[in-house]
Amino acid sequence: MKDYIPSPRKWVADQVDLYEKSGGTEGITLRDTGLPCIIITHIGWKTGAIRKTPVMTVKDGSNYVLVASIGGAPKNPLWYYNLKKNPLVEIRDRTNVYNMKVREVHDQEERQRLWSLAVLAYPPYKNYQERTERLIPVFIAELLEGEEK
Repeated sequence: MKDYIPSPRKWVADQVDLYEKSGGTEGITLRDTGLPCIIITHIGWKTGAIRKTPVMTVKDGSNYVLVASIGGAPKNPLWYYNLKKNPLVEIRDRTNVYNMKVREVHDQEERQRLWSLAVLAYPPYKNYQERTERLIPVFIAELLEGEEK
């Protein structure tokens, strides 16, 4: 079993800890936004260690839309590279845990549809895109074949 390395960002580590220790009944909103979040468990592309990241909950049917915005920063968040190298993830949505596979969405029509869902769920994403020169990556997390929701 791989080791878990908590985020060096205290608020992230604290949020993951609260979310998981409560079994998904506490810490279920992202920071001070009051908006729902999920926890992505993924594998570090450099360390091979288990990493956990809270992100906004954006649903597309039974799938999840993951937006690598980092607030419109000029660079992608580190978890972006983890998902690119190791696309098998676990997603905790409150009390439910799913094994999923992610893929970055490059098709313009699919990306625009998913981006619209993301902005609807969290309008500041639009401002984040306006403040950065990079195209903010969008992933779709889909259930592994044979998994049920």
